[in-house]
Amino acid sequence: MKTYTATPADIDKKWILIDAEGLVLGRLASVIAMRLRGKHKPTFTPHMDMGDNVIVINADKVQLTGKKRDEKFYWHTGHPGGIKSKTKDEILTGAHPERVVFQAVKRMLPGNKLRNTQLTHLRIFAGAEHGMEAQKPEILDVASMNKKNTRTA
Repeated sequence: MKTYTATPADIDKKWILIDAEGLVLGRLASVIAMRLRGKHKPTFTPHMDMGDNVIVINADKVQLTGKKRDEKFYWHTGHPGGIKSKTKDEILTGAHPERVVFQAVKRMLPGNKLRNTQLTHLRIFAGAEHGMEAQKPEILDVASMNKKNTRTA
């Protein structure tokens, strides 16, 4: 028996729409990473970009469990004394709340050459409006997959 390897002609990309309102961040990110990578398809090939295009709306309404809203992100500017920090709550209520979802998905993808290509197929919007109606995305209900995927307040 031979091992199946997909060719570029075998790749069939779909558009998926996910509403992140009330979903737990880590569980949402793992579903998105699986869809971007293409592991949900029976023809999955690790060295090919087989994943779907994913649109995430309401990224500012994502939920965090425990005390994760108070955890800090640290970065350094490169200058002496240039350590900076922000809590996840400050980022989610700030100007770019979609960055929290983007970083969570990025960190769940393998750190190889395909990661940047797969991340270009991810579009995250803070609000409910997105400009991707022409692609006719299929709605993926992540909340109904598992009762632990949602959290209220």
